[in-house]
Amino acid sequence: MQEASFTGFIRTLFIIISFYYIFRFLAKLFLPVLVKKVVEKAGENLHQQQQRQYQDSWQNTREGETSIYNTQNVKKPRETKKVGDYVDYEEID
Repeated sequence: MQEASFTGFIRTLFIIISFYYIFRFLAKLFLPVLVKKVVEKAGENLHQQQQRQYQDSWQNTREGETSIYNTQNVKKPRETKKVGDYVDYEEID
């Protein structure tokens, strides 16, 4: 059976701290680049999706055909209920 030594403990602690700082350093270097690529890819996918929707709607309409969109089914936002009265207080000297 082996016993833990103080030098082994210090060495292990040094390795753990070293990996932590190396990881932080590399994250500062590469994380902004990685996030930028992910955002660009998401924007590109969104752009392609919008193009497909536009092309699909363009292909569905025939030449000379008129489309009328009914906006009566669109829900209007509710009015907020007014509760109570507004009271303006004056300061008395």
